[in-house]
Amino acid sequence: MIDKDLLEILACPKCKGAVKLYKDEGLICEKCMLLYEIQDGIPVMLIDKAKKMGV
Repeated sequence: MIDKDLLEILACPKCKGAVKLYKDEGLICEKCMLLYEIQDGIPVMLIDKAKKMGV
């Protein structure tokens, strides 16, 4: 999965807030409610590729 050290330095490209590992689906920004998928072990940190979560 994602290296712990890498996870600590990654930030949401939209709000620059922290992201958290969300199940096995990807990284989520709880402030923006965006899910950034992980493909082949690499997080896709592009706003236009993120999935809206919640409402």
